[in-house]
Amino acid sequence: MELQIGKTIPIEYQWVEKAYQKVKQGGKASGIDNESWTDFEKQTDRNLYVIWNRLSSGSYYPQPLREVEIPKKDGKKRKLGIPTLRDRIAQQVVKEYMEERIEKIFHKNSYGYRPLKSAHQAIEEVRQNCYKQDWVIDMDISNFFDEIDHELMLKAVSHVMKEKWVKMYTERWLEMPIQQIDGRLKQKQGKGTPQGGVISPLLANLYLHFTLDVWLTKHYRAVSFVRYADDIIIHCNSKAEAEEVLRAVRERLAEVKLQIKEEKTAIIYCKDYRRKEKQEKVKFDFLGFSYQPRGRKSKIDGKLFMAFTAEISQSSQKKIREVIRSAKIWRYTQIEISAISKHFNPKIRGWINYYSIYSKRSLRNVMMKIELKLMKWISKKYKIGYRKTVKKLALIKQENPKLFYHWQIGYC
Repeated sequence: MELQIGKTIPIEYQWVEKAYQKVKQGGKASGIDNESWTDFEKQTDRNLYVIWNRLSSGSYYPQPLREVEIPKKDGKKRKLGIPTLRDRIAQQVVKEYMEERIEKIFHKNSYGYRPLKSAHQAIEEVRQNCYKQDWVIDMDISNFFDEIDHELMLKAVSHVMKEKWVKMYTERWLEMPIQQIDGRLKQKQGKGTPQGGVISPLLANLYLHFTLDVWLTKHYRAVSFVRYADDIIIHCNSKAEAEEVLRAVRERLAEVKLQIKEEKTAIIYCKDYRRKEKQEKVKFDFLGFSYQPRGRKSKIDGKLFMAFTAEISQSSQKKIREVIRSAKIWRYTQIEISAISKHFNPKIRGWINYYSIYSKRSLRNVMMKIELKLMKWISKKYKIGYRKTVKKLALIKQENPKLFYHWQIGYC
């Protein structure tokens, strides 16, 4: 769809300035034009004016996306589409305009990529729901971002946004071709919104709002659900109800041109001290945490009991250990230990801030990987044996107790 030539779109220059400041914080990866922030900021004001002028006149057209691949947990590759810096700014302008007007319609249990919503809130909501309801559908949508239907997506945008220019720009972004790694341009076939686009998470939320959130609320009021983008957990009161809901969800997704990834979808029993049935599947992962039966000590009388609760998942622990193990900085014995702490402290702070809400003991065990690597590094640097290495590390801790973030808060 196109607007009438010469018709002005009510986009203000200040919105473009604000979008630039926000997008600049998000990443440095260049798009198909290889323009970096250093290049862009040689003429910041001029470049922002050009973006504003084209957006406000309806003449803004995005460049193709640059395809990159990142590894997934299962060893496969996830393909991302990286927009140009200018297109990220333009997308941010329209995203904020849309978000301000449609945020209020989203379901309270939709947590992903929303203002004032967080992964921790979603994780805790799932934990609380597992206390209340006995069964869980752990659901995975197959290639969700690649399969979003453009016609249905634009229908949803038109339903919530009456401004024709919003739909026009959304359509242009949906139809952007992708420059593949081998240099060839891949055209969209009426489906898909790229992971990597600034506006894609909002569009994904809008698509699943009508696809699942509204539908579940209308047809299955007895169930609860938590959704973080396309990660979905549905809580049911019985196995029969879970099987019925899962069957209906399959049919519903087919109606909107999506499908469940069967090998990653399961019905789970929330086994604890009250729920003692013998069931094959009593564990699921969500947002880096595993929910499963675990021994806990009562705060009232100190007795042990079985709880169905969350801790950092084995896959998350493995990923952190691999980041620690594979860091190239361990090779450099000519540097000082302060350089190692400077390298790792932002990562350690992020891991602890995210996972420690339920996983202090498990996380301490993971942090021991850093201690072991430090001992090997000290042994090589000073050419000393095990006992002297232990004493050397203890002395460093005594003299610099805040050198590493996990030392500061007792995670060692």
